Amino acid sequence: MCSSVLSKQFLISFTLFFLFCSCPTLARRPHIISIRSPNLFPEGLEWDPSAQHFIVGSVHQRSIHAVSDAGVIETLIFDPLLPENVTILGLAVDTVNNRLLAAVHALEPLPPFDALAAYDLRTRHRLFLAPLNDGDSSERQLANDVAIDFKGNAYVTNSASNFIWKVNLEGETSVLSRSSAFTSHPVDPNSLYSFYGLNGITYVTNGYLLVIQSNTGKMFKVDTDDGKARLVLLNKDLPLADGIAIRRDGVVVVVSQHKAWFLKSQDSWGEAVVYDEVALDVERSPTSVAIREGERAYVIYGHALEGLAGNVEREWFTIEEVESSKDSGEESVWVFVLIGLGLAYFMFWRFQMGQLVRNMNKKTA
Repeated sequence: MCSSVLSKQFLISFTLFFLFCSCPTLARRPHIISIRSPNLFPEGLEWDPSAQHFIVGSVHQRSIHAVSDAGVIETLIFDPLLPENVTILGLAVDTVNNRLLAAVHALEPLPPFDALAAYDLRTRHRLFLAPLNDGDSSERQLANDVAIDFKGNAYVTNSASNFIWKVNLEGETSVLSRSSAFTSHPVDPNSLYSFYGLNGITYVTNGYLLVIQSNTGKMFKVDTDDGKARLVLLNKDLPLADGIAIRRDGVVVVVSQHKAWFLKSQDSWGEAVVYDEVALDVERSPTSVAIREGERAYVIYGHALEGLAGNVEREWFTIEEVESSKDSGEESVWVFVLIGLGLAYFMFWRFQMGQLVRNMNKKTA
């Protein structure tokens, strides 16, 4: 009898200890990586799941860098054949073909230049440089963000002319979509960044793209076969949206300079709901978001606006995890349910022990 009682005591004590000690994990601080690299001014951010590190670009340096959890930075690519002072914007890792893709753009007053560069992640050699032009216009273009499908096709947004380029595995370029949906919403020409149209882009495994538009705050679903685009019906617009990424559970994270939005859809992105939003530090110019290990969202604070303005010296930049309080709240509920069950079991055990003691007292009386 004593052995059975002691075993129950140990089991209950261990269960309660485990439940209570698991609570602090929910309150962990978001992960912050500090990068020291003079005048890097990174705009793009990507996670390399094979190498287990982040990848960032640079506003002026014609270079792409790997960043470890400890903030150790290593130059992956330096491409002196690119025009001097061009900007590395969107980045994408092609895990199937072990490639790194980068959208390259020359800002004014540099001569016009837009291209998609592809590099072998093993040798770090350039595979191709695909020029990105608009045969229908002589206006200056803006190759901005890039996404990739499982066949190795890349999709690049043109923020100036509101269309999407497609670049195949061999570096051959075409226009995937010039849908009228992209220009069907009014834009105030006097508003901030009114000239920035289609911007962040991400590939969804079902065979379509999700694209955000900075100057309208709209999101579009684009078929990768025929380029047909449909407006995603949202419960609120995403003004000045810049970067976009999708988690393994289907949640999409969109960032602007002011905030990060967390979105869910129940109908394959015909409609979607912004279920949470997190304030970001506008002074540090957040631009891009990347998903680490399928579930953790990180934002790059690259002070890109300072870098573009020029004549500014800066050494430190950060990559910071952003979390939805509503996501962590769901985890908290389950932990407290378990704690409640443990306490209920403990109270029941105490009642049984009380009964046992009273019965033993009666027998000895």
